[in-house]
Amino acid sequence: MLGLKKEFMPEWTSQAPLDRSYRSIFKWGAPNGFKHPNKRLYRLMKETFHMTDDDFRKKKEEGNETVTCPTPVNMPENAVQIFRNMVGEENVNTDGYARVRFSNGKTMEEAMMLRKGETGQVADIVIHPRNKKDVQEVIRYCNDKKIPVYTYGGGSSVNFGFKCVKGGVSLVMSTHMNRVLEVNETNQTATVDAGIMGPAYEDSLNRAPEIHHAKRRYTCGHFPQSFEYSTVGGWILALGSGQQSSYYGDACDIVLSQEYVTPTGMFKTLDFPGTATGPKVNDIMMGSEGAFGILVSVTLKIFRYMPENRRRFSFIFPSWEKAVDATREISQGEFGKPSVFRISDPEETDVALKLYGVEGTLLDKLMDYKGFRKMERCLYIGHTEGEKGFSRNVLKNVRRICKKYSAMSLTGYPVKKWEHSRYQDPYMREDLHDFGVIIDTLETGVTWDNLHRLHQGVRCFAKKRPETIIMTHASHFYPQGTNLYFIFIGRFSGIDDYRSFQKGLIDNILEFGGSLSHHHGVGKMIGPWMENHLGKAQMDVLRALKNHFDPNHILNPGGTLGLD
Repeated sequence: MLGLKKEFMPEWTSQAPLDRSYRSIFKWGAPNGFKHPNKRLYRLMKETFHMTDDDFRKKKEEGNETVTCPTPVNMPENAVQIFRNMVGEENVNTDGYARVRFSNGKTMEEAMMLRKGETGQVADIVIHPRNKKDVQEVIRYCNDKKIPVYTYGGGSSVNFGFKCVKGGVSLVMSTHMNRVLEVNETNQTATVDAGIMGPAYEDSLNRAPEIHHAKRRYTCGHFPQSFEYSTVGGWILALGSGQQSSYYGDACDIVLSQEYVTPTGMFKTLDFPGTATGPKVNDIMMGSEGAFGILVSVTLKIFRYMPENRRRFSFIFPSWEKAVDATREISQGEFGKPSVFRISDPEETDVALKLYGVEGTLLDKLMDYKGFRKMERCLYIGHTEGEKGFSRNVLKNVRRICKKYSAMSLTGYPVKKWEHSRYQDPYMREDLHDFGVIIDTLETGVTWDNLHRLHQGVRCFAKKRPETIIMTHASHFYPQGTNLYFIFIGRFSGIDDYRSFQKGLIDNILEFGGSLSHHHGVGKMIGPWMENHLGKAQMDVLRALKNHFDPNHILNPGGTLGLD
C-alpha cells in the first residue's frame, strides 16, 4: 500500500541569531523565540501571492553577517572619557554593534535595511545610566555641549523612536534602571524605575506577598503585544494601550505621578488621585516620546490579581455590521466591560480561524451549517476580569447582547488559543520576510459614527494593490468609539514600494477621519503628518513646551512628534 505524500512545509528559521549579527538586532522578541506559520496560513499565502512550494525553497539567508558600522564616532575622546567618569567605564559603549543595536527599533523599514547591512543613522556612543543621578549628569553635560540624546527602553519601537538622526548619545534605561521601588498596598500603587520591563514588573506584583510583604497579589493591567520587550516608561511615553485596556484603561489612565530629568531641571509630579490645580503637567508629559525630558521613575495604579475569576468566551457574528453594533452596545451598557475585548473583520476572521486551528473542526462545520458564511462572518473573542460576581455579570450581559445580534457561541476555545500565542504572533514576521513576504501594521482611533466609513475607505485603498491581504480588528473599546488595527501582508519590490504603500495607508486613515495613531505613538515615522492632523494652533503649544523643557533641542531631535 502506497503511503500518503507528506505536504511540503518551508524550512523556517528556528535557531537564535548569530551573536552580534544584524538579525540579532532586527529579530522580534526573544532570541530563542519563534512561531511559524501553520499549514493553513502557508496555503493561504501561496494562494494569495500566486507562489508555489518552489518559491519557499529559496530562503533568503539575510542578516546573519556580523554587524559593521561605517559611521565613525563623531565625538571627541575627552568627551567620551567624561561620560565614562560619570557612569563607569563599563557603562559606555563605542563599538559598532552597540551603536547600531541601540539606534534601531522594530519597524519593518529598519528590518529591511538591516537585512542588507545598512545600519542607518546611529549614535556616537551608548550610555547605560545606573540611576537618576547619572541621568542628571549626562543631560546637564549634553545640554551644555549641545550633544543630542536619544532614549532607548525595551527596543520595541515601531515608529523610528530610536533613530539617532544627529548622532550623539543613546541613553539605555533598561540595563540598570529596572527596579520596583515600592509597592504601597494602602494606596494600591507601585513606584518603579522607568526602565523596568513588563514581565519583571508583572511578576513582582503577582508575587507581592513574597517579595513586598503585601497581603494580596496584584497585576499591572497593561499587556501590549510588545509586553515581553517593552518598558513601563515606553508604555507611558508612547501612550500605549494594552490588550486588556477596555477594563484596566490605557497607559495614561494608570499613571499617577512621574519623575523627569530635563535640560531645564528635574521635577516630580504629585501622586494625588484627583486634584483641581490647573492643567496637569503629569498629563502634558505623557506621550512626549523623550522630546521633553527623560522619565526616570513613575507611580502607577495597580489592581487585584484574580485570574480564578476570569470567564472566557468567543462568538461568531454573521457580519461586520452586527459585530460592531453588538460591541458598541456592550461598550455603552454601563455594566462593566470585558478585559480582553476584540472583534475581527471578515478577512481577519478567516486568517484567525486558520491560526487558532478552528478551520476544519466541528466548530467550523457547525458555523457553516448555521449559515455563518466565510468572508462575511466575524469573530469576537474575550474574557472578563475582576470580582467573581462582577465578572459573571459582565459575561451574562455579553451573552445577552451577542444573542440579540444573531451571534453563535464558539465556547472559550478560540480565546484560549489566542492567549497562548498573544505575544508570539509578531515572531512570524521574520519567517515571512525570509521568503519575500512583508507583514506590518498601522492603527488608528475612531468614533462609532465614522467606523464603517474609515474601515471601508482604508480597505478600498489597500485592495487596489494586487495580491494584498488587509486584516482589521478592534481591540480597545470606549463608550464613544474604538480603534481599528490594520494588518497588511504583501510582496514588495523594494523599500520604496513598501514606503509608498505605507504612506498611502496613513494618508487614507487621515482622509477618512481616523486619528494619526492610537497606541504606538508617533516617533519620527509619522511625525510629518502631525501638523496636518492636529493643526498649527495645537502644534504651536507642543513646540512652546519643547522650547521650555529643552531650549537647545538636544532631546530626541530629528522629527519626533513633528516638532523639528
